[in-house]
Amino acid sequence: MTTAKAGHTPSTTSSLLAALVFAAAVTAAALVGVLSNTETAGDYAALRQPSWAPPSWLFGPVWTVLYAMIAVSGWLVWRLRGLRGARTELALFTVQLLLNAAWSPLFFAAGLRGTALVDIVLLLATLAVTIVLFARVSRWAAALLVPYWVWVAFATALNLSIWWLNIGV
Repeated sequence: MTTAKAGHTPSTTSSLLAALVFAAAVTAAALVGVLSNTETAGDYAALRQPSWAPPSWLFGPVWTVLYAMIAVSGWLVWRLRGLRGARTELALFTVQLLLNAAWSPLFFAAGLRGTALVDIVLLLATLAVTIVLFARVSRWAAALLVPYWVWVAFATALNLSIWWLNIGV
């Protein structure tokens, strides 16, 4: 059930500005990952990987779609409740975005695969709570985050496997 607290009816201008803010925040998180290591594809290919690891070219298109969905999800919650009405939900949204941004620099740039694993497990848990809280505001906002959660769960298993296969290498 989608519910909105009375009193939060953003103008078209503020709604568009908020959409741009959410898009910018998600883009910033994506850019941290992209710019932290320009040799990500080569580094990924050089790692020992499980047989079920996807090819490096798949990550860009998947993340592009997911980041768009993440931005729309956050914007929907803001639009229905505002910052004050969705303080907890949007705080967790911000935390998961920061954890997301931290993963690539940890895994690729710093080579800290175990630390990246801790980060992604925290991301997965934070994202799960975010989805539950978003569902109380908007089923659509929560649904938009479910593919992201599934991909992060897969990425967690991949991170664990790669970390394990490359210990001491």
